[in-house]
Amino acid sequence: MVDPQLTRTEDIIGIWTFLQSIDWHDPWLVGLIVFHVAITLMTLLTRNHSNFQVLLFFILLLLVYFSESINEIAANNWSLFSRQQYFDNQGMFISLVFSVPILLNCMIMVANWLWQSSQLMTKLKTAQLRQQAQSSRLQRHQQAQQQRNPPINHPKTD
Repeated sequence: MVDPQLTRTEDIIGIWTFLQSIDWHDPWLVGLIVFHVAITLMTLLTRNHSNFQVLLFFILLLLVYFSESINEIAANNWSLFSRQQYFDNQGMFISLVFSVPILLNCMIMVANWLWQSSQLMTKLKTAQLRQQAQSSRLQRHQQAQQQRNPPINHPKTD
């Protein structure tokens, strides 16, 4: 007997229908959503803490890297934590609800790093231009001083 609330796999024709077929009230899925929200907040709140973000970035990439193993473990033990078996052998479910949000956070971090790098390069170039301007002003000032007070040539006495 098939539960009438469940969506048949033949009825799933795209990502949107797949996401609609998920029971988002399942406690572990609520926990997964909370995890993604916490990671996103952590990503945004620590945007000026590069060392922490590098560590977070590599941890998140490791989670994505091991998502296939996580999918296999979850597929074998789904009845321990879920009401339905979501973990297909192609990994569509884990890719959509686990890996994609993590990769979006990684993209936010990379974009932030690029922004910070561009800002740093702008500040560096501005400082270089100020240094050059100050140096040329000093040279002009010294040349003007020399023109006002030419060096005195003393006759040589032997």
